[in-house]
Amino acid sequence: MSPAKSDSPLGPELVLAGSVAKRVDVLVIGLTTGPDGPEASVGDALDDATAEAVLAGLVAVGASGKAEEVTRIPAPSGLPVTSIVAVGLGAPDAVDAEQVRASAGAAARALTGTAVAATTLSALDLGAAAEGFFLGAYTFTEFKSKSAPGEKSQPLGRVELLVAAPRTAAAKNELARSAAIAEAVAVAREFVNTPPSHLYPEEFAARAKALGTAAGLKVEILDEKALEKGGFGGIVGVGKGSSRGPRLVRLTHAGGRGAKKVALVGKGITFDTGGISIKPAAGMENMTSDMGGAAAVIATAVLAAKLGLKVGVDAYAPMAENMPSATAQRPGDVLTQYGGTTVEVVNTDAEGRLVLADAIVKACEQKPDYLIDTATLTGAQLVALGTRTPGVMGTDEFRDRVARISQEIGENAWAMPLPKELRADLNSKVADLTNVTNHRWGGMLAAAVYLKEFVADGVEWAHIDVAGPAYNTGGPFGYTPKGGTGVPVRTMISVLEDIAANG
Repeated sequence: MSPAKSDSPLGPELVLAGSVAKRVDVLVIGLTTGPDGPEASVGDALDDATAEAVLAGLVAVGASGKAEEVTRIPAPSGLPVTSIVAVGLGAPDAVDAEQVRASAGAAARALTGTAVAATTLSALDLGAAAEGFFLGAYTFTEFKSKSAPGEKSQPLGRVELLVAAPRTAAAKNELARSAAIAEAVAVAREFVNTPPSHLYPEEFAARAKALGTAAGLKVEILDEKALEKGGFGGIVGVGKGSSRGPRLVRLTHAGGRGAKKVALVGKGITFDTGGISIKPAAGMENMTSDMGGAAAVIATAVLAAKLGLKVGVDAYAPMAENMPSATAQRPGDVLTQYGGTTVEVVNTDAEGRLVLADAIVKACEQKPDYLIDTATLTGAQLVALGTRTPGVMGTDEFRDRVARISQEIGENAWAMPLPKELRADLNSKVADLTNVTNHRWGGMLAAAVYLKEFVADGVEWAHIDVAGPAYNTGGPFGYTPKGGTGVPVRTMISVLEDIAANG
C-alpha cells in the first residue's frame, strides 16, 4: 500500500504535500507553551519573518499553546491562505504522537465548513496527524435532514499534510497505514451510531458481510435456526425476547503459512433494554452502543486484510437484541452455552457474557494462539476506571502485552486482575454457573471470571471491557466525537501487528 493520498467518504481526503498550495484556505500550525510565551511549530512551511509575524498575531489575541486550544487569525500578506489556525500542543517535552493526534483532532473539529486545509503538524508525526485530522473531522449525519441553527453542515473536505519528502515511499506508506486505521475506527463509529431501528442483528450481519466480502475475507453467518440447531444457547437465549432474530457472524483473514492465529470476539447487542431485568429509562437510549465490541472486531478484521497482515484472524460477532416480551428468557431460567456448560440466568441484563461465551467456545475450536474479546460489558468498568480507560483482564502475560500496546497508541487500557475468590460466587444450586455473582463487588472482574470458564486451556487471552470508552456521552475532545468512538480498534490492530512481527 503506497498511495500518495487517501480518500474516504467517512473523513477528509488526506494528501501529502511539500509546500502550501494556492488552493488552500487555512494553514494549521502547532503551538507549544514556553517560559516566555507560546512557540510556533511551523516546520519548513514559513520563513522566519512570516513565522514571527504569525506568532506575534497569535500572542496578541491571547493564544497560549495550551493543549488543544484553537486560535484563528487572518493570514499575513504573502501567504496563499486566508487564515492561520494554531492548535495547542502543550509543553514541548510532552509532545508525543498521541498529543499530535489529539491536537489535530481539535483543529479538525474547528474547521467544519473548510474546503481545504494544510498543516505543519505532519512534520511532527505524519501518521498521528493524519489520524487526528480524519477522526476529528468525522461526523455522523445519515439521519439529519438539515443542520441545526448556526451549524455548518459540511465537514473539513481535504487536508494537505506538509512533510519534507512527500514523494518518498516511506511517507506514502505511513499515510496509507494511518488512513486505513482511521477509516476502520470510523467504520466502527458508523456501526455504533446507527440507531437500533436501522441496525438490528440481520442488518448488522448483512453490513458486516458486505464489508468483509469487499476486503476479501471469508464470511459465514448463522441465523436463528442454525444457532438453535447448533446449540448456541447463550445467543439464542438472549435473542428470544425480540421479534428480530439473532445472528453469529464469522470473518476470516488467512495470514499465510506458519502465521500465528488470533481469534477476535465482540459483543453485538444491537439494543439492550436489560430484558425482563429491565434497565431504568434514563439513559437507555445510549444502549444503541451495546454492539460496540462487535463493531470493533468487524472493523479490525477488515483492516487486517487491507493491511495484508501476516497473521491469521478469525473474528466472531454474536448479535442479538435483548428485549422483554412474552418469549423473553426469565430470571431463573437455565440455558446451555455452546459446548455444554449450563447457566442459571439470574439477571437477564447480564446478557453480554452469555453471547460472548458461545462465541469464545466456537472460536477456541479453531485452536488460536491468542484470543481477544471486547465488549461494552459492565457498568462496573466505568465505576472502576472511568469513561475513557478500558479495563484489560486475561492471562497475565498477554493481558499486560495488550495493556502496554494500548497505552503506547493512546487508547490507554489498564491491566486488571482476576481474583480467584470471585469464581465461587458464580456457583449455582441448579446449574454449572450463574451469570452474575450474588453481590455488587468487582463486577467488571466477575464478568471476566465468567468468560474465563469458556477460554480453552493453552490459549493466550485478553478481555477488553470498553463500556465507557466505546461511547462518549459527553462533549467532544481531541479526535473523539460525541457518540461512538471506535475504541478499541487501534489497540487490536496494533496487537495484531505486534503478533505478526514478534509472534
